[in-house]
Amino acid sequence: GRQRILWLLVGHLLVSQVSRLLVEEYKPWCLMVYGMAACWLLLGIKGFAVILLHATISFAVAQFQLSLLTWLCSLILLSTLHIPAVEEAKRKWYDTENEYYLLLFSVSVRCLFCTSFSLEYCWHGPAQKSFHSFLWMLAYVFYYPTFHNGPLMNFDEFSKQMRRKETFSLKTNLSIFIVGIVRIFFWWCLAELMIHLMYIHALYSSALPLEAASYWALGGLALAQVLFFYVKYLVLYGVPALLLQMDGLKPPALPCCVSLMHSFTKMWRSFDVGLHRFLVRYIYVPMGGSQSSLLGTLFSTALTFAFVSYWHGGQSYLWYWGALNWLGVIVENGVKRILSLSLIQDLI
Repeated sequence: GRQRILWLLVGHLLVSQVSRLLVEEYKPWCLMVYGMAACWLLLGIKGFAVILLHATISFAVAQFQLSLLTWLCSLILLSTLHIPAVEEAKRKWYDTENEYYLLLFSVSVRCLFCTSFSLEYCWHGPAQKSFHSFLWMLAYVFYYPTFHNGPLMNFDEFSKQMRRKETFSLKTNLSIFIVGIVRIFFWWCLAELMIHLMYIHALYSSALPLEAASYWALGGLALAQVLFFYVKYLVLYGVPALLLQMDGLKPPALPCCVSLMHSFTKMWRSFDVGLHRFLVRYIYVPMGGSQSSLLGTLFSTALTFAFVSYWHGGQSYLWYWGALNWLGVIVENGVKRILSLSLIQDLI
């Protein structure tokens, strides 16, 4: 953030506002070219080539218009991120671990964008194929504000909003920008204070103090970690969300405060809204969702959480995390169904 990314985001803002003012109809292509140049500058020619290769393979497989084949392609591309030999080769491209991890984050998030485009391509008829060209895929995949960390925006939403023509008001945009910057600056300062004064990262990575702490202290530290995670995402999603607004797009809602949540279901719906929409549209509903039988609902929910765990890295602790979240959602929905029975309602 302190090096190139913030300056590249400022560059995107300038290109976006100038293109909206002068060449509105060419805005997607101006932003596409800028995003590709920013990717090249930050990740190098090899990092850029990897992301372009992923997009090209995904588009080629989408031509068969088979959802199952598209998903198979996406999972295979994701699996390449965890092949030791490939990981070692990519590490050698960069001088620092941070640069390598930036590539890893960017490619894993781009995989979701490629999957979204490819599935929309499979589902739409020939009349809409002009808006599902390879150029539109590149405009979507290389859209810079969401490039490194999201938030995730499904292709159908992105393309409709990007094609929509609106009256451009510099005064309105300036007021949105100033208010947004003030809010993000406050969140960023709060996150830095939590890191430096509450030792959030140091505590998380030190086993001895955690082993010596009481259960009450561990509970407090766990809550502090979750609250920090929330504040961190207000910054990580707040910056691109502000740029999306400046581009005339409607970003996914920012995370709700975790202290206000008491439900697994609400947590998944309202913390990462973009990811939730992706999971519902491309996994949960196509697999039957709540409209299928009890077993069908259990299976589609399990498959959704299995993908989330695999996409986050697929380590054993992530499978436990996914399974516990799945169990929490299932129990909540089971209790909700029981409470909706007329006999139980009468008793209440």
